Amino acid sequence: MINWQIKYKFLKFQVLIIFLYLISNGVFAQILVGAELTSEYFPELKGKNVAIVANQTSLVGNTHLVDTLIVSGICVKKIFCPEHGFRGTADAGKAIQTSKDTKTGLPIISLYGKNKKPYPADLQGIDIIVFDIQDVGVRFYTYISTLHYVMEACAENHIPLLVLDRPNPNAHYIDGPVLKTKCRSFVGMHPVPVVYGMTIAEYALMINGEGWLAKGIKCDLQIIQCKNYTHHTKYNLPVKPSPNLPDMRSVYLYPSLGLFEGTCISIGRGTNFPFQVTGHPFIDSALFSFVPKSKQGAKNPMFENKKCYGFDLRQSTDTTFTLSYLIKMYKLFPKKEVFFNSFFQQLAGTDELIPQIKAGKSDSEIKATWQPELSKFKEIRRKYLIYDE
Repeated sequence: MINWQIKYKFLKFQVLIIFLYLISNGVFAQILVGAELTSEYFPELKGKNVAIVANQTSLVGNTHLVDTLIVSGICVKKIFCPEHGFRGTADAGKAIQTSKDTKTGLPIISLYGKNKKPYPADLQGIDIIVFDIQDVGVRFYTYISTLHYVMEACAENHIPLLVLDRPNPNAHYIDGPVLKTKCRSFVGMHPVPVVYGMTIAEYALMINGEGWLAKGIKCDLQIIQCKNYTHHTKYNLPVKPSPNLPDMRSVYLYPSLGLFEGTCISIGRGTNFPFQVTGHPFIDSALFSFVPKSKQGAKNPMFENKKCYGFDLRQSTDTTFTLSYLIKMYKLFPKKEVFFNSFFQQLAGTDELIPQIKAGKSDSEIKATWQPELSKFKEIRRKYLIYDE
């Protein structure tokens, strides 16, 4: 009995030591995003004319970054906003108009639509630009394209850029075809895979370091890092990054279902579960069904008011990229000649994926063809990582 008590006490002591070790190494510590570390960047902004690149995700706790800066006496002169607008309610692909913020009266300059890059006139009198937008780590999510053009404008006009970093919810893996130059567009500007496994600040370092800005110019880049974060730290987004990514299930499925935007298949825009279902009116009516309706963030969605048949992925446990959904829908669709549209190649970043799917190749067979280029990208990526893998 005495030996058992001694062993029990020793076991409790060992557990305590392990627990204290984990605490000291930040395992149980709360993630702090760059915007929350105000003591690290407020001194850099004091006494300067500041422009902000922001949207609804740019929060310091529950308060918008712009409001936080103004209350703290920072001289904010103007706001630049990406796709979906400053408040994050506009439809995907909808041109955003230049306007004024109703709360602060600050001018809001759109970087989505006709112009995607700040003009020199927009930057007159600006001493520094702050970039704070929540990314989801997918190549065709256009916030990294906005980052590119803001960096380029800063470099050309000799204005420093301060990036307030945020965790990437899809940073725990790397997958998808690496973009080919001939497929370059606003939904894919750089030779990276669909899922690239980097935070937006790490991505900015890569843009600079790889000479991807026009004429190889360099941006004067400053970064406020997240605290208590690694690439394998699970991070639940506190606010929707865009209207049609309402929860973490949609964020995890987005890399896989985003490719459907280049097909005739609906992924649930106009429902309460976008990027969590797939369907079409011509698919087998015995399957799951949904009816897209016009709503904020999805005005006039594909197949509005029509019943679509397909698959409900809301209970999916997938947290990585897969082609299985795309391949399955292609096989089911009766008119294969109209399944893909011209946008698909830009999203995929390659002209090889459509022939591979048409040839009946499996998910694993197709992914095997990506591995040489993925290996090269991983070597490049490693140079710019800030956080542990």
